[in-house]
Amino acid sequence: MEFQECFPLWTKLTPSQQNTIDKSLICRSVKKGETIHSGGMDCTGLIVIKSGQFRAYILSDEGREVTIYRLFDLDICLLSASCMIRSIQFDITIEAEKDTRFWIIPAEIYKQIMETSAPAANYTNEIMAARFSEVMWLMEQIMWKSMDKRIAAFLLEETSIEGTNDLKITHEGIACHLGTHREVVTRMLHYFQKEGILRLARGVVEVTDIPKLNAICDS
Repeated sequence: MEFQECFPLWTKLTPSQQNTIDKSLICRSVKKGETIHSGGMDCTGLIVIKSGQFRAYILSDEGREVTIYRLFDLDICLLSASCMIRSIQFDITIEAEKDTRFWIIPAEIYKQIMETSAPAANYTNEIMAARFSEVMWLMEQIMWKSMDKRIAAFLLEETSIEGTNDLKITHEGIACHLGTHREVVTRMLHYFQKEGILRLARGVVEVTDIPKLNAICDS
């Protein structure tokens, strides 16, 4: 699949703008675990994922991580070009959760196009609004949802993403996604295991009762 097929804005750009992107476009591949963007000092550019999976997260002063959103095939990440958006006041890190292939439009190129194209400016605002909604949803979860509900929701999301109930993830990995301590996650997972909801093994969480997880989320 070519970039032009993956970038929704392409047909709304002028031939000159399309040519500018073509000349500057960067194609990259990264392995699982690699970081592609780190903090406000890094201005990678607009990212368009061809295939794979990224995770965007923020770090507390104590070094605790919390996932703010994830990116999949054909998703677009604008916060990796945060240097061109003055209102962005927080730093994010983006790492590959799977081997990933993606394109980058350099930040200065996309900013130039955004300033001269109404469709590009509108599209940028739509992306920012969508990401803002995701961050607000996350804040709601952190502030108002109990940890059992948050872990249950996370496990359900993981089974959907991976297409399997056998999740290859550590307790520390879950804690990093949810912005909590590993001990809290371990305690809750052991409780779920006693309730027959899942089985634990080294580096694996096997979900055995999806309806019970749904019931926890809905309670």
